Amino acid sequence: MRFLVFSLATLFVSASASAQAGPPPYVVAETGRGFARLQQAVDAIGAGSGTVVVASATHRDCAVQAAGVITYRAAVPGGAVFDGGICEGKAALVLRGRSARVEGIIFAHMAVSEGNGAGIRLESGDLLIDNSIFRDSQQGLLTASFPAGSISIRRSTFSGLGTCDFGGGCAHSLYIGDYGSLSVTQSRFEAGTGGHYIKSRAARVSIVDNSFDDSQGHETNYMIDLPNGATGEISANEMVQGKSKDNYSAFIALGAEGKERPSFGLSIHDNAARFVPGVDRQSAFLADWTGDRVLLSANRLAVGITPLAHR
Repeated sequence: MRFLVFSLATLFVSASASAQAGPPPYVVAETGRGFARLQQAVDAIGAGSGTVVVASATHRDCAVQAAGVITYRAAVPGGAVFDGGICEGKAALVLRGRSARVEGIIFAHMAVSEGNGAGIRLESGDLLIDNSIFRDSQQGLLTASFPAGSISIRRSTFSGLGTCDFGGGCAHSLYIGDYGSLSVTQSRFEAGTGGHYIKSRAARVSIVDNSFDDSQGHETNYMIDLPNGATGEISANEMVQGKSKDNYSAFIALGAEGKERPSFGLSIHDNAARFVPGVDRQSAFLADWTGDRVLLSANRLAVGITPLAHR
């Protein structure tokens, strides 16, 4: 598998962008204009299209994108850290424009009183996340419903995310609402702190060539939860279930909250699943509430993991 080439330990930049003199922390690449606040750069692009280049520093800042097509790009991949800045009580980036792209940025320590603070809150439009890190927060990415939209995540890490400690339900490493499609490739999910690693209500999914390492997880649930059903593909993923589980009954869940869309032909193949060393329990690789014909093939399952449980 191919994952991020930079490490969490070495990329945290401690200097505050707002406290430094010198070049502006945000530059709109197309015009060369610099801005002291992220919202100013976003507003300068407005309903058009453009790229905000984010300087290498720790930014306790946030922005709301209400329109347009915007790329948020770290000047040096892994050098730009959004740390704890929250807009609208939601996230560092609140996105409801036509589309957005996030490249090489770290999101850390996102928390709000409702328990669903996220690096990114996506409310409408398409989104591509590439080569980015979400860590030590209540949630990584949280979306609203936008059935016409698509979400693509690649080469990214989700670590130390999720919580079920608040009254409004659990937060998850990745929580996708009723979107048209979700693609997650070459990414890593690890050390969850509650909820699921991926929870998606998208109609179609492609979850391929990822690592789910629950060995350091705490009170986590499923690796992948498709609560209303979905079509598409789950393949070539490595999954390790840890000891500390709120629910260890399955690795993947399908239709657990009601069958709202068909899952006929969902292909789950060439994955590997096992328990962390020292754990001896029974679990299902796929727990299926839909009754649809799901294609399971060539999955490598450790002792104690049954391929399919109808529920």
